[in-house]
Amino acid sequence: QVQLVESGGGLVQPGGSLRLSCAASGRILDYYAIAWFRQAPGKEREGVSCISASDGMTYYADSMRGRFTISRDNAKNTLYLQMNSLKPEDTAVYYCAMNKYYYCSDQWAGGLEYDYWGQGTQVTVSS
Repeated sequence: QVQLVESGGGLVQPGGSLRLSCAASGRILDYYAIAWFRQAPGKEREGVSCISASDGMTYYADSMRGRFTISRDNAKNTLYLQMNSLKPEDTAVYYCAMNKYYYCSDQWAGGLEYDYWGQGTQVTVSS
């Protein structure tokens, strides 16, 4: 059974930065793509970013590209999301999820090809 545990959320002012972490049980980052999603109150879950296991290729939702950076440390079994220039509309619960494939497909942001999810970490952007 895979476990994913997110951390690093909190309250930050607009324009600020946060780094989220997702600790995985076992060396899944070597074999499976892994992604970040978020869900704001009253809104649907949306894909934030995905990183492939095979070649480390990264993918971003348009609204996050240039502000967010996904990375991983396979030796530590940990996924990261560096978030800069945060906006109030970035307020959401952020989740990491393990893909059933080793790559991020064209449908990575749809959320349907993930076998395991973390419990989420709250990010609040407010002055």
